Amino acid sequence: MKKLYLFIAIIIVLVSCQTDNKQSEYVLVIQGGAGYGTKKDLSPEREQAYIETLTKVLETGAEILKNNGSSLDAVEASIRIMEDSPLFNAGKGAVFNEKGGNEMDASIMDGKDLNAGAVACVRKIRNPISAARKVMTDSKHVLLVKEGAEEFAEKQGLEMADSSYFFEQHRWDYFQKIKMKKTESFSDKSKKYSTVGAVALDKSGNLAAGTSTGGMTNKMDGRVGDSPIIGAGTYANNNTCAVSATGHGEYIIRNVVAYDISSLMEYKGWTLEKAAGFVIMDKLKKINGGGGVIALDKDGNIAMTFNTKSMIRGYITSDGRMEIIIFEE
Repeated sequence: MKKLYLFIAIIIVLVSCQTDNKQSEYVLVIQGGAGYGTKKDLSPEREQAYIETLTKVLETGAEILKNNGSSLDAVEASIRIMEDSPLFNAGKGAVFNEKGGNEMDASIMDGKDLNAGAVACVRKIRNPISAARKVMTDSKHVLLVKEGAEEFAEKQGLEMADSSYFFEQHRWDYFQKIKMKKTESFSDKSKKYSTVGAVALDKSGNLAAGTSTGGMTNKMDGRVGDSPIIGAGTYANNNTCAVSATGHGEYIIRNVVAYDISSLMEYKGWTLEKAAGFVIMDKLKKINGGGGVIALDKDGNIAMTFNTKSMIRGYITSDGRMEIIIFEE
């Protein structure tokens, strides 16, 4: 009888361990940009606005994943909400370039088959992330730019908008301030956040990543950052991870940040946390590249790594965990 009790006890322990280590059925991670702002730079009202919007983003994406939607659907829907908000440097809240116009970039990637789509330097597409997905699914190309991308998006039935839609007074005021300085440093203390992104794992085990941005204030007309560059600002591979980057695009492009994290996992067998930490906190930091990533591996492990003072970020999982964080904690 004692042996029977011992056997039952062992089974209970094993079942308990399996339950504790159970992988989440789905996970969504989002980011609203990395920057050098600190808590004292952000009013309580604006901080609350971020939290409310990001809560909506996470709940919307999670609902899609909960109902067997794809990781691509969750990523696109999450980013669209941030593009529609003037809080973020993407879509409606895009910053102004040197000529006082808005030029936006976005990309999306499917970890299942490595298919990807992107648009760059677009001015009239309300939701660039949706245009990027259309490039992926309805064209034979990966990246379309400027008028060609806009014509394609319009033919695909996407919503277009004129310049007045993208005009936000606080962005314009900051642009005027930067014009007086002739340049913008990414480490400028008044520059708070840039770029939005999302990575997701769905119930089928498929990863996806997407990133959208308005770029840098007072950038040269026609400048393209890392956000629409597959392997730099966005990457997804079911064998490794999904990554969305934010920060100083030139440095992220030179270091092929998103793909580098995936490669370290694939070729060296590193964990997601180790790979992201090395790329962001070592390689990028050594060359004064400010920025960060949100990343998610095939097992649902999360990394939200940045070398700046803040990065707007959050996640939600199928087991009910949800968190939104802005500063270093």
